[in-house]
Amino acid sequence: MKKKALIPALTLSAVTLLAACGGGGNNEAPADDAAASANEPAQEDVTIDFMHLWPAGSSPDHHRIVTDIISEFEEMHPHVTVELEVLENEQYKNKLQVVSSSNQLPDVGMTWAAGFLEPYVNGELFAPLDDVLEDGFRDDFVAGTLEAYSINDQTYALPLELNIAPVFYNTAIFEEHGVSVPETYDDFLNTIDTLVEAGVTPIALGNRDRWTGSLWYMYLADRIGGADALNSAIDRSGSFNDERLIAAAEGIQEMVEHDAFIPGFNGLSDQEAKAEFMNGNAAMYLIGSWDLPNYTTNEEVPQEFRDSIDFFKFPEVEGGEGDINGWVGGPGVGLFVAENSDVKEESKEFVAYFTEEWGKRSVEDAGVIPGTQVNTDEVDLPDLFISVLDELNNASSITLFADVQMSSSVAETHLNMIQSLFGEAVTPEEFAEEHENALQADE
Repeated sequence: MKKKALIPALTLSAVTLLAACGGGGNNEAPADDAAASANEPAQEDVTIDFMHLWPAGSSPDHHRIVTDIISEFEEMHPHVTVELEVLENEQYKNKLQVVSSSNQLPDVGMTWAAGFLEPYVNGELFAPLDDVLEDGFRDDFVAGTLEAYSINDQTYALPLELNIAPVFYNTAIFEEHGVSVPETYDDFLNTIDTLVEAGVTPIALGNRDRWTGSLWYMYLADRIGGADALNSAIDRSGSFNDERLIAAAEGIQEMVEHDAFIPGFNGLSDQEAKAEFMNGNAAMYLIGSWDLPNYTTNEEVPQEFRDSIDFFKFPEVEGGEGDINGWVGGPGVGLFVAENSDVKEESKEFVAYFTEEWGKRSVEDAGVIPGTQVNTDEVDLPDLFISVLDELNNASSITLFADVQMSSSVAETHLNMIQSLFGEAVTPEEFAEEHENALQADE
């Protein structure tokens, strides 16, 4: 059931420390060197202001890991003090916007990828971090994660979290009704039909939150059009009027017509839909891997239910250009360094050290999948968690959540149109055209 843990990551700060210690076999410095060292002034004390969004009350495991990493960094660097400001998620976003307007960002802080990151980079508020990714550190990150924090081929944050969205399913329900994991989209529709005929709700979906429905659309776009179809429409190297993206919208309405989703799905929140899945009232639930603890280690969830949950990859579409190993997902928060920081070099070293150490500890200690790769042969976690980590390490592509890629105004159009598409209030062609209009207006 369990395996042990090792997360490979380059120790940039450890390399620095070894260099400072000489790295040779002779521990005795020559007399002249020793005298020179004695006469050298001590390193000037510096303070790194670090703002993060994991309070002890709401994120105790995250907060504890942060505190431990800071303590160790300060012990390794006696001249450095890390001062914290900790805010809840929405408070953090608001504060970041306020302090950035007066160019008073903390030395180190947290940011989201792509569309969230872009205005800060365009305003020259975040420092490029490519120098800390040298000497192989870049290779320790899961494919596609750093790219989500890159603009014009420069990296502006180091990802701490990564999520993919599996289709979780109740094996007991599948077995009871004689259905197996679908390998193709046609198999998937047959599975849905079999469950509907048996009086079982196939899929729990709370589309009042809209991003939940976007996950389903993104997978169809990926499987039909390949990893670049949706991305190119968003970055304007392509178009939302692409017939492959229209076909993905048609697939969503086909699922609706097969009664795939829980009754009233467009008026239900994600939490309400999740409760139906957790109560055994729906067979499948598409959600990010942040939900893994509910199906593995959360003692408040009945063991019988946890034992019955597995996941599968979104099926291939016959004739589609997508890869079964392509995932929808993306990084969560990452660490930035302020461009105008007075302690930029120390801040970069702290960010590199923090990211490396977070990668080592976050899986086992907080149930978080880091942006760095995880060696699953040596991780002490339940098998379901191990399987998701293996899929991440073998992913052929990870398509970043669509609304995260878009500007705030285009993202709002996308989310509204997702709800309209699922509600069959627009045609697939109208769905595509509304996106295209919003993207063109945003250029």
